[in-house]
Amino acid sequence: MNEAIQQLNGALSLIAPDAILLASVCLIFFAAPFLVNERGEAPAGLRHRWGFLSLLTLAVAACVWWQSPPVARTMGPFVLDELAWYIRGLTLCFGSILVLLHWNQADDARSAESHACLLAILAGVNLISAANDLVGLFVALELVSIPTYLFLLLPRRDAPAQEATLKYFLLSIFSSAIVLFGMSYLYGATGTTNLSGIHAAFGNQHGQVANPLVTVATVMLIAGLGFRLTAVPFHFYAPDVFQGAPTSGAAMLSFVPKIAGFVALLRLMVPATGAEEAASAWSMTPDAVRHMIWWLAVATMFVGNLMALMQTDLRRLLAYSSISHAGYMMVGFVVGLDHEMQKEILNRPVPQSVSGIGAMLFYMAVYGAMTLGAFAVLTAAGRKDKRVETFDDLQGLSRSRPALALVLAIFLFSLAGLPPTAGFLAKLNLFFAAWAQGNDSGRWLAIVLAINAALGSWFYLKIVGVMFLREPVDRTERENISETPSLIAAGICLAGTIGLFFLPGWLWTPIQSIMP
Repeated sequence: MNEAIQQLNGALSLIAPDAILLASVCLIFFAAPFLVNERGEAPAGLRHRWGFLSLLTLAVAACVWWQSPPVARTMGPFVLDELAWYIRGLTLCFGSILVLLHWNQADDARSAESHACLLAILAGVNLISAANDLVGLFVALELVSIPTYLFLLLPRRDAPAQEATLKYFLLSIFSSAIVLFGMSYLYGATGTTNLSGIHAAFGNQHGQVANPLVTVATVMLIAGLGFRLTAVPFHFYAPDVFQGAPTSGAAMLSFVPKIAGFVALLRLMVPATGAEEAASAWSMTPDAVRHMIWWLAVATMFVGNLMALMQTDLRRLLAYSSISHAGYMMVGFVVGLDHEMQKEILNRPVPQSVSGIGAMLFYMAVYGAMTLGAFAVLTAAGRKDKRVETFDDLQGLSRSRPALALVLAIFLFSLAGLPPTAGFLAKLNLFFAAWAQGNDSGRWLAIVLAINAALGSWFYLKIVGVMFLREPVDRTERENISETPSLIAAGICLAGTIGLFFLPGWLWTPIQSIMP
């Protein structure tokens, strides 16, 4: 009994920041009903208190995270290594920005539950990064999915929001079933749910004929997690959901599920840093997985950018933009996975000038800053009677609100990959990582990335032209929403987008040690 208690305490010490978030979620869900009367009315300004509590919770969790060095440790179903430490810091930082974005999206009566759902989503992403067991990984994925349904529905109860929530709900449970199906086959092939044990089992099967169960498991896992990445052909829900969801919900969907999907794939495909077993990447066959993800990356980039060129609705355009950026990040993933497979085949370290996984993780942080910053500006530019939805809503913004137009233009330049923004360095790292593979597939992938970056620049610059080169359509004065929290969020993202271009080393250097 004492040994079991010690193991439990040791496991909890690995997820202390996540436990703080979940404890706050329980507290908010317990206290919120007592502050709303039977008619569903709440005291005016109650949403500000829940916003402050959410920020305080994230600050406390960040302090605990910062004091826990990324020393590789494994305890039961959890692992703490450089990847888990990095992802935890990323979610806590951008989670604070999402809290600011969501500050005025829900009314006073519903703000408590929506903030609690956001904290639960962030805790789920952190638990995915710390998962060392298939069961724990699936539960963490569901901890991201289930609160998302409420987070999309609570701020608005109109027909578009209900339709967006229902579409995401139905497709999400379908993808979860596919992931669970793949995990069951993976368990059947290895006899264990422990990820370290699974990697060790595959490390002992070199030269053997591929198990058909592993083939099915690999395909199902990539397909199920492809939904969270919005990778083609699992992307079709995104434009409709972005169009109907509240602005904070669309911002969250553009970024957080991508972290969850890519980190889950890393945990499944690549052993944790410092794992006792000297195993390498597992797959049905190295070439099959590389080619599958290679084509997924190419299709995702082209479909996202080409469909974005055809959009007139701003939110649908941002949805397809999100799809294309998932393709960019998949470039780093396939390059990094190929790098791991080369180490497995040669049984020795393989030199590489730019790490594919490192480039992907760097791009993930930069993408979070520039896309959440763009949504923050759209939130601040909205009105109480109408949110920003179409190009007409941004027409002539440089004349009515020049500062907002300039900040949004910087974020759009970064999304397009133009200097002097961090988006330029992020895309350049991905290009060099793919080109440095030294084979035809890597170089073609780099060329496709460059072509798609040029395609993406067209519709981003089109938005800039609408803001600066056209006269406003609606000249009537309408009351602005309370925009202070979203402006603070935009300022933080702007500092990151510009600062990482001039001083990228403080983030790039530690990332290189995550997946050597």
